[in-house]
Amino acid sequence: MTHLGPQRAAAGRTDRFGMAHAGGSRPALKAFADAVRGLAAYRPEAPAALIQAIEAAPGLTAAHALRGMTEVLRSLPVAVDAARLAREAACATLSEASTADETALCEALDAALEGRLLAAADVLDAQLVRRPGVLLFVKLATMLRFVAGDGAGMRQTTARVLPAWSPVQPGYGFVLGCHAFGLEETGAYVAAERAGRRAVEHEPQDAWGIHAVAHVYEMTAQPLAGIAWLERCRPAWSGCNNFAFHLAWHLALFHLEQGRHDRVLELYDREVRPTESEEYRDVANAASLLWRLRQEGVDVGNRWAELAGIARRRRHETVLIFATLHRLLALVAVGDRAAAAETLAAIAAAGRGGGDQAHVAATVGLPLARAVAGRDEDAGPLPRIAWALDALGGSAAQRDVFMRTLAALAVARRDPAASSEILALRRRLRRDDRFLAVLGAGDE
Repeated sequence: MTHLGPQRAAAGRTDRFGMAHAGGSRPALKAFADAVRGLAAYRPEAPAALIQAIEAAPGLTAAHALRGMTEVLRSLPVAVDAARLAREAACATLSEASTADETALCEALDAALEGRLLAAADVLDAQLVRRPGVLLFVKLATMLRFVAGDGAGMRQTTARVLPAWSPVQPGYGFVLGCHAFGLEETGAYVAAERAGRRAVEHEPQDAWGIHAVAHVYEMTAQPLAGIAWLERCRPAWSGCNNFAFHLAWHLALFHLEQGRHDRVLELYDREVRPTESEEYRDVANAASLLWRLRQEGVDVGNRWAELAGIARRRRHETVLIFATLHRLLALVAVGDRAAAAETLAAIAAAGRGGGDQAHVAATVGLPLARAVAGRDEDAGPLPRIAWALDALGGSAAQRDVFMRTLAALAVARRDPAASSEILALRRRLRRDDRFLAVLGAGDE
């Protein structure tokens, strides 16, 4: 664990988004700030800005550490290897002159690399208590908690820091967008919509604020409002990195709620799955959308084949159980029982390991995987799995593909008590939608 003892919180130079650096030239700090803005706005140019910062100042600790953190958040084995290299480069730059901001970022990276995402967020939150104006720490802490399924923690982080922020402060819109999403994930939909809209007014490129409002419309079953909102904001989010695919996924969900299957498949081909990316977020978007269509009896042609190929290649990967389970959907959809069985074995092995994901694998990942793979007799009580889904991480809207699956299994089992409990749990955060008609359980 990186530790140099207490350093001055604002020693050295401070970039325009509040991060204190022990050194670095003006061009390097500008490039670093550009990378932070790019991260907050999900812009494709962010990685290039980070490389530019490192080239301008090879000893810029935060640039190396941020590069490592972004790799960790990709949740791929190759990315974890790259994150370790970045961590080594960051540690090599630390000294007694390093700022507390730099040390905190390195310590958070250490924890994240050990698989302790919530501990990493705790490190950043502790520094935010002292220095609430560091945009990078707000964004990273909420991202880490999002991946770990800590919606309440996301909201708490932003609620603590917002009083210290001013609307004229650079990055204010992005912080407000983070707050909007935490509000949404904890069911405060009116406040979330208001905060998300204000975020986008302050910062039109705040894709996370756009995303927060889209989530409100998803969870409150307002598909027409959701379509109008995303189409209105399209000029901003269409220029994002692969986060654009995710916002297109939300757009497809709104059309699915309207029963417009042809439009959903058109969006899938053109905007949700325009490339054969193996990034877990991209695969999750695709697999969960096709699975919903499958549940509605829609013929999706050969679209599952490409996803199943990725799932076979990555059937032993359990860096993030949320990702593993989405790949499992593809294997089940194409009937590849052998690869599905190997995936289940990998999840079981992960549950015997260390880090946060070991607990996730053991408590919810394996029972859910067994249910999805048709081994529901080994999965245990379905409502128990439903109650544990938050631990998978991601959003409530993303996890709903598994909630729907558990409800459908309960109906197939002819277990009205289980289906009623699962649907009641689903209603705690979202309004009833047309899935109930698809399920044939509207009166449960």
